[in-house]
Amino acid sequence: MARRCSITGKGVMTGNNVSHANNKNKRRFIPNLQKVSFISETLGETVSLKVAASTIRTIEYKGGLDSYLKNTKNAKLAPDARTLKRRIEKAEQPASE
Repeated sequence: MARRCSITGKGVMTGNNVSHANNKNKRRFIPNLQKVSFISETLGETVSLKVAASTIRTIEYKGGLDSYLKNTKNAKLAPDARTLKRRIEKAEQPASE
């Protein structure tokens, strides 16, 4: 599986290790991915995702998975998160009507 956050799409970046003598060696910056289960109140189930640690902090700060996905634009979400957002919105539709 790819080293990519399933909510934000954050992935591996490349750069250089630069020594004191200004020698440059290629290196990779790997995101801190964790396998986490989030509780979705709207769906009534737990959703297991591979997410970056920074994303976990953001989701908790925004008030949970459902509210984070509702208040985030689709352009900023990874494809997995967009499908999950659609599922949550679809589950809310009958409740509001």
